[in-house]
Amino acid sequence: MKYPSIGIRPIIDGRLGGVRESLEETTMQMAKNVAALYIKELRYPDGSPVNCVIADGCIGGVVEAAECASKFDSSNVGVSLSVTPCWCYGSETMDMNPVLPKAIWGFNGTERPGAVYLAATLAAHNQMGLPAFGIYGKDVQDLGDPEIPEDVRECLLSFAKAGLAVAIMRGKSYLSIGTVSMGIAGSMVNPDFFQTYLGMRTEFIDSSEILRRIERKIYDEDEFEKALSWTKKYCREGEDFNKKEKQFSREQKDNDWKFCVRMTIIIRDLMKGNPKLKKLGFGEEAFGHNAIASGFQGQRQWTDFLPNGDFAEAILNSSFDWNGLRSPFIVATENDSLNGVSMLLGYLLTNTAQIFADVRTYWSPESVERVSKWKAEGIAANGFIHLINSGSATLDGSGRQNKNNRPALKPFWEISNKEAEECLEATTWHPANNGYFRGGGYSSKFVTKGGMPVTMCRLNLVKGIGPVLQIAEGETIDLPPEVHKTLDERTDRTWPTTWFVPRLTGVGAFRNVYSVMANWGANHGAISYGHIGHDLISLASILRIPVNMHNVAEEKIFRPSAWGAFSSDHHACETYGPLYH
Repeated sequence: MKYPSIGIRPIIDGRLGGVRESLEETTMQMAKNVAALYIKELRYPDGSPVNCVIADGCIGGVVEAAECASKFDSSNVGVSLSVTPCWCYGSETMDMNPVLPKAIWGFNGTERPGAVYLAATLAAHNQMGLPAFGIYGKDVQDLGDPEIPEDVRECLLSFAKAGLAVAIMRGKSYLSIGTVSMGIAGSMVNPDFFQTYLGMRTEFIDSSEILRRIERKIYDEDEFEKALSWTKKYCREGEDFNKKEKQFSREQKDNDWKFCVRMTIIIRDLMKGNPKLKKLGFGEEAFGHNAIASGFQGQRQWTDFLPNGDFAEAILNSSFDWNGLRSPFIVATENDSLNGVSMLLGYLLTNTAQIFADVRTYWSPESVERVSKWKAEGIAANGFIHLINSGSATLDGSGRQNKNNRPALKPFWEISNKEAEECLEATTWHPANNGYFRGGGYSSKFVTKGGMPVTMCRLNLVKGIGPVLQIAEGETIDLPPEVHKTLDERTDRTWPTTWFVPRLTGVGAFRNVYSVMANWGANHGAISYGHIGHDLISLASILRIPVNMHNVAEEKIFRPSAWGAFSSDHHACETYGPLYH
């Protein structure tokens, strides 16, 4: 994949005869310093450093601005950052591209008024309806100081991560495999939302395409044998909890394993294509659907007579498979496209696998004590939420990776083979609950390690408003083993569990843990490693999606300058409308 670049625009006072000449070197060096920061700190989903494109020269007027725009157009620039240490002519030098995420860093120095340019040009952006982020350090620096202060650094990185997420999505597809699952509104895939808010296509295929490819052998048979061998070695089959009379024969279970492995390969091929298929005589199928995310309908028509999608979804959502460590795919259970988008946003901001889960149960301290005889304590003292769904959650979610001697989820290039094997070892694959999944299959089972900072988010569509985003930062927790067993076995014990405590603020939806659960807008949530709520808010503002619930500290929120003129995030997003409308 050819990823979009970050474009950097060094802006200068265009007055020749002593002023411009004295600033050329300082201004261009400022741009180069930011590029060096981005290349060092940011990675594309494949692990490669981001690419930065700097204008050929400093921009002092409209002609040089147009030349820079032309270069950006031909260089696949998807994010635009202007930097300046001085006063410049705002409307003559500003970026006018309506779809590029934009920011300006105005250097805080007294020798030249970079802050004045920043304020003047942000005003021009706001007047023209082209929102831009403003970056301004709190401490005065000397002109030419190469250091990027920490507060400026945080803003530069937050903007770039959000901007790149927007640019990477643009032009890609959401692949809907099947249609509406069990009446879930999120699986009623809305092409208008994807097009106008995300700049994405929606591709629709019938689930029967998976069956066709299995029956006609439209997959790499050599890879299948390799994948099956890996599965037998690393994917431990767990106990069959179905009633004896409902249990499948050993022959049927073995056939289900083969079916599930083939299904995994095929869904991947449907998403991104596979050049090997062309060599097998399937040139059309070799292309795939250019999908950056997908969803599989599964229940009910499929799972009433065929193996479920849990294995395929869980392995694809993980950072490793039979081919080794790799970037995770985004595959939404039950074709819940809105949770798929929620996973996609978290993934593009972090490059880490995302946990798909039901936001299943709020456990009050009183209920926990009544059922288990254990009095909740510590971080669990105010209750917690049980995140659990049929076994489609990424295996990374077991928390067996390590960062700073704590459990973590990491980008695939930071994961060791040992950590990947420990995630597999922590997971068992149980014959599917035949009450839910009459066609069989296998569901993953693990328990997420406690002590991880995580952020749960969910995108919802609300009639009369459009899309809204919910965010809840918090932490995973460990329960005493016997308490976990008691609570877990009250629901389906063949599914993966994450015990989650949101961070409380004492107001609104975060008054208590119960109110978080009660205000969550859907049955599903996407869980990302780290506290990334502020980055999600920045990203949502670029997409013009209001955030209607969050527990992010006010001082960490970073939105375009124009937002300060509106009464609310909702009002700003409503006024500007979808990014691609």
